[in-house]
Amino acid sequence: MPESPTPESPRPESSLPDDGPHMSPEEFRRHGHAAIDWIADYWASLDDLPVLAQVAPGDVRRSLPDAPPEQAEDFDALLSDLDEIVVPGLTHWQHPRYFAYFPANSSPAAILGDLLSSGIGAQGMIWATSPAVTEVEQVVVDWLAQALGLPEQLRHAAPGPGGGVIQDTASTATFTALLAALHAASGGRVRDAGLGDTRWTVYGSSQAHSSLVKAAMMAGLGAESVRMVDVDPATQAMDVRSLERMLAEDIDDGCRPVFVQACVGTTSTGAVDDVQAIAEALDGVGAWLHVDAAWAGVAAVCPEHREHLTRGLHLAQSIVTNPHKWLLTTFDCSVLWVPDRGSLTGALSLTPEYLRNAASDSGEVVDYRDWHPQLGRRFRALKLWAVMRTYGLEGLREHVRQGVELARRVEELVEDDDRFELVTPRSLSLVVFRAVAGDDATMALMDGVNASGVAYLSHTRVEGRAAIRWAVGGWRTTAPDIDRTWAALTEVAERAG
Repeated sequence: MPESPTPESPRPESSLPDDGPHMSPEEFRRHGHAAIDWIADYWASLDDLPVLAQVAPGDVRRSLPDAPPEQAEDFDALLSDLDEIVVPGLTHWQHPRYFAYFPANSSPAAILGDLLSSGIGAQGMIWATSPAVTEVEQVVVDWLAQALGLPEQLRHAAPGPGGGVIQDTASTATFTALLAALHAASGGRVRDAGLGDTRWTVYGSSQAHSSLVKAAMMAGLGAESVRMVDVDPATQAMDVRSLERMLAEDIDDGCRPVFVQACVGTTSTGAVDDVQAIAEALDGVGAWLHVDAAWAGVAAVCPEHREHLTRGLHLAQSIVTNPHKWLLTTFDCSVLWVPDRGSLTGALSLTPEYLRNAASDSGEVVDYRDWHPQLGRRFRALKLWAVMRTYGLEGLREHVRQGVELARRVEELVEDDDRFELVTPRSLSLVVFRAVAGDDATMALMDGVNASGVAYLSHTRVEGRAAIRWAVGGWRTTAPDIDRTWAALTEVAERAG
């Protein structure tokens, strides 16, 4: 590890030319401190800023020059433009009253880890290009699997061919899993000869994330290959009997079911599909079972939530969850695990001559470029490593539990006010509710709160009716933020009569 010079010792001389266009080490040090100070000041100012951006389309673009500068500008000028141009055009995801979508937490530890990753600047496409990038990632994704109580077969350290990899997002993970499923189902034919005449079909609940359809589109299957399975109206979880009927009908019609996605925490309502029952419905079908636990999966770090979230996962062929949502890790960081990497690497491995090396040829190392569509890959594991080490499992559990408790407070406020009603049972830190007066009143309430700048909420439709989503989980959110948002909501309701 590089050591900082002591007051008694001179700083090491830079190897950069003094008259070059690059920052000198001293300039970098000064501007780096200024950047960290800017972030800290930005966080300190958030309580007083409107959560939702207060600009019209084109305002930010019109504030910027049409052409890049010919002469170098000082870094301080960029920080000044952040204040004057960028911040007014931001919707503040780190605001303590940002409740619209699932959180994208950017905790201090994660930011520092990401900064170190950027400073190292390593490219981890294969083991040989930076062994530490690969091996730290292997350990960290094993740590996370252990922390969540996931099946041992998903760990690199366990006997067998399983393991995990950090993707950019769950959307990419789903696409990757679908490619692996096609490879496995076709015996490798799809990789070389394409989809052929087989009528492949893909399944997910009507509440599945839109990335499932996009994955089918990118894989060349087309959106029409995706079957949307009905859900239980009360829980919004997949109706497994409907899945069984769809599978049987498609098979009778000559289709080949290849991929079924189960959701553990849907975007709309936080519904949790019965993974165990879905896996049993696939017995004899031969379809790949993928579990999308992008938001809710990390809550399994708490033992009290584990059984609910992990039941049946040992039967899945792939599982994804996003530390960059609720687990305090700066975007982007999505972890995909498989119990057998063979279909993954079989679908995606290509080795041009310029990537051949003794370590890869030995078969003793992991080359992560074969675990996702991209060749190049950043040292994403460093920020997750920083979070897991500086918070510890106790700190991570405390954060998740705080989100659940704050959402329980929202749930109680809704239940105690006869102007509102819960649409579905609270799911961990997500509360979905509506105005009893109907859809127009519901949307007007949400729009009124968002326009006030006090908080930012989002909406969905459940069984055809409008509903408000209140997603808790930000690392700076406290009970007073819940109360202040509720006060804004009730104030809008009172004005509406």
